[in-house]
Amino acid sequence: MASPTRSSKQSSRRRLAAAGAAALLVAALAAGLAAARATAPFTACLVTGDRSPSLSNAPLGGLAAAGVRAAEHHGVRGLVVGSNGPKDDLAALRACVRDGADVTIGVGYLMEGPINAVALEYPKRTFVIVDVNVTALANRPANVQGLLFRPEQAGYLVGYAAGLWAKARNATAVGSVGGLKIPPVDSYIAGFRAGAKRAYPGVKTLNTYAQSFTKQTKCTSAALSQIADGSVVELQVAGRCGVGVLSAARSKHVFAIGVDTDQGSQRPWVMTSALKRVDNAVLAAILSARDGTLRTGVNNVFGARRGGVGYGAWSPLVPASIRSAVARQYRLLRAGALPAIPATLD
Repeated sequence: MASPTRSSKQSSRRRLAAAGAAALLVAALAAGLAAARATAPFTACLVTGDRSPSLSNAPLGGLAAAGVRAAEHHGVRGLVVGSNGPKDDLAALRACVRDGADVTIGVGYLMEGPINAVALEYPKRTFVIVDVNVTALANRPANVQGLLFRPEQAGYLVGYAAGLWAKARNATAVGSVGGLKIPPVDSYIAGFRAGAKRAYPGVKTLNTYAQSFTKQTKCTSAALSQIADGSVVELQVAGRCGVGVLSAARSKHVFAIGVDTDQGSQRPWVMTSALKRVDNAVLAAILSARDGTLRTGVNNVFGARRGGVGYGAWSPLVPASIRSAVARQYRLLRAGALPAIPATLD
């Protein structure tokens, strides 16, 4: 057998060197891509389902957006998208996923269908829906977490204040105006009634549904009717329609109570507000998703103990005795030291 020539040995060494260099290049590219993925910011994309030009007119959407902005202080890349109807919701949710969102968030019961559909389309991506029970989704996708609250606790606190105010004035009634008879609305009202009765057992609790979340004249009419029947405090649980409750209370010089977010723009006639801390819950969900601890297919419930509900700033017309009494109830609520508060209406 002929011995390899010097030139063939050199050619073999060159081929081996080239192959080694190519392998090193592939390894370097792979390492670079891995590093890029590792350093890319975690992205959270929120679709508000807003039906108005301004988030300030959609309390849950505005609070959810505040949660996304808070997450940005933790190094998260936040995106907030508004939409004007179901078709826009679907397109916006899909755009979030295609943009590379690590978690995509929808807000409110109008998002049930769109979140259900897009979560099924992208089973390996993570979704969160605010103020909706995952069991309400038609197909119950396993990659969705529901963020729920204990609005009856917030309703209880402001109802307690309303009851004390009525008692101090020997008034006969306090009232509430709901938009529609749905569970999130009824939970607020049930807690409000319980709080008012605990503070003042003899008080009557009036309630009306305006059958709208947008038509303020309907809420104004309902509140005026209750005020005529002796109500000295009016809780609104009717979205933008509820602005009519605030206006009615102001016109008759009685107190109104806001809902979801602090609605004290009409102080001093807004006594306080029953708060649903969507911002805290959304922030917690985003950080859990980033850390790999977010559980999907289930609901995550935020009550007083977890900073999920509370009450807003007080009107300057509310005496210190009522403020301190409600603060004590809140401390007891956070400690789990109060009797059960009803979350449904009889």
